Amino acid sequence: MSLRVRRSNLSFCNLEMETMKAKILIVEDEPAITETIQYALETDGFVTHCLSCGKPVISLLKKEAIDLIILDIGLPDINGMELCKEIRKTHSLPIIFLTARADEVDRVVGLEIGADDYVVKPFSPRELSARIRAVLRRTQQPVVAQSLNQAFQIDESRRQISYFGTPVELSRYEYNLLKILIHRPGHVYSRDQLMEMAWDEPEASMDRTVDAHIKNIRAKMKTIKPEIDPIITYRGVGYALKEDL
Repeated sequence: MSLRVRRSNLSFCNLEMETMKAKILIVEDEPAITETIQYALETDGFVTHCLSCGKPVISLLKKEAIDLIILDIGLPDINGMELCKEIRKTHSLPIIFLTARADEVDRVVGLEIGADDYVVKPFSPRELSARIRAVLRRTQQPVVAQSLNQAFQIDESRRQISYFGTPVELSRYEYNLLKILIHRPGHVYSRDQLMEMAWDEPEASMDRTVDAHIKNIRAKMKTIKPEIDPIITYRGVGYALKEDL
């Protein structure tokens, strides 16, 4: 096990305890798969709710507080991708697609329409549980109020960050990184911490990937306020957001 993974286990143990109580909606029409997922998640401390078709999902979300949806694409009554689009019109909760489709184009389309992760059948229930915890760590960070930092406003439902009132066009990981920094102005995050919090598979990326994304974020914000550099670089350590913007 790498040092990064060991540090992550220590750093996020409290967050993982919080995600263990999360309520997971499993939308899957094959009973055997549903039972396998339900057993694995409840063993890990999650609360589960199961549906065998997709159309009741929207009405359920109006009544139940769901933290994350595991959504099969091949449902008997509606395509999972179409259902994801409908959910995204009114809800920003994380969605993990579960499917037998392994083609790259399917994964790309799924992520582009609003899914947070994509798991291909057959799968390891333990890996699925780990992916759920990783997604919840990213998405359950508190929404940042304007009073924390007047320069930024975050619209969680649209995954949109505005800088001095102007929306910033951010990629998926740029949004994740900037949101983390905004959440705790002045706090210095190491590259390892940022990768663990912002990436789906941090072990597959290089530390310098963070540097490249931070550079892009800075360039985009400079087009809005050229006279301000809101991100502080701590050489050999990491990054922090200025507190006095």
